[in-house]
Amino acid sequence: MAKVKQQALTYRALGIMSGTSLDGLDLALCDFTFEKNAWEYEILDAETIPYSAEWTEKLRTAQNLSGLDFIRLHKSYGTYIGEQVNLFLKDKLQPMIVCSHGHTVFHLPNEKLTFQIGDGTFIAAETGIPTISDFRTLDTALGGQGAPLVPIGDALLFPEYAMCLNIGGFANISYMDIEKNRLAFDICPANFVLNYLAKKLNFDFDNNGEIARTGTVIPELLSELDTLLYYNQKPPKSLGREFVENEVLPILNNTKTEIQDVLRTFTEHIAIQISKAVENLPTSKILVTGGGAHNIFLIELLKKYSKHSIEVPDDFTVNYKEALIFGFLGVLRLRGEANCLSSVTGAKKNNIGGTIILV
Repeated sequence: MAKVKQQALTYRALGIMSGTSLDGLDLALCDFTFEKNAWEYEILDAETIPYSAEWTEKLRTAQNLSGLDFIRLHKSYGTYIGEQVNLFLKDKLQPMIVCSHGHTVFHLPNEKLTFQIGDGTFIAAETGIPTISDFRTLDTALGGQGAPLVPIGDALLFPEYAMCLNIGGFANISYMDIEKNRLAFDICPANFVLNYLAKKLNFDFDNNGEIARTGTVIPELLSELDTLLYYNQKPPKSLGREFVENEVLPILNNTKTEIQDVLRTFTEHIAIQISKAVENLPTSKILVTGGGAHNIFLIELLKKYSKHSIEVPDDFTVNYKEALIFGFLGVLRLRGEANCLSSVTGAKKNNIGGTIILV
């Protein structure tokens, strides 16, 4: 009997990501093709839409709202995302699905609680396109951390790299262990804190790490940061805004040192914690993406401390890898395939996260 040739299947998805560093709304229109039991991707177009001062403040302070006002923000932010999608997609080929991570406000996985605002039903209503959102809740209900979610995308879309490091609001690492299980965890706060410190000097961020480069490491402060209990915990583990506010900022705000020295020390802290997280793994290549990949000084420190080959790809991949992967998670959700790995999150089982809204 003649074999039937397997047809390549291509899915077009729009991935949307808003990180804790509040850089803006990342949108990536992507094609995902499945052929010969392997996935390939192409980023057709992508854009970062900076938040206005008003939206930055709304998202930054969302955790302080009353229940009713929080729900109102959840809905209005969904409408805002939908409006931005419509502007972005004007005169472009339409995707099959919109896949939105939303913006994390609460992340307390030990209480089975995580919440990303940006109601998917309002995105779908605004765009008229089927939308997938709320990717994390099922995993926390199954006892998992609900994070990180990108490792399955790392494994299937970037198999040539032994490790994938994302340096965004928080730094997280993803890699394959000796038993071929994908492991991943949040390492430490990164841009979330660096941006906080830069704002004390009236900058939105420390461009290329230039301010930190002028500072001096404060050994006592570095030691206090490096001995935070989280760093001795075994994975699965993840971080949120609450960790920074409760554990990190009290230390930083208690020092009488110049801000550039605090920035220098915290940048060093990030490089040290990343290098420690991967020091026992076989020497190999690390793909580095996220806003922190643009921090030249941080990358220099990472190369200094790490035995691994640190590889920063093209700007499109650096800036839009997370949005790309959330588009991919939506495709897996459509196919009824696991898009969240229990080996990463500690959930009872692999699961298929995301709520589908059809219009």
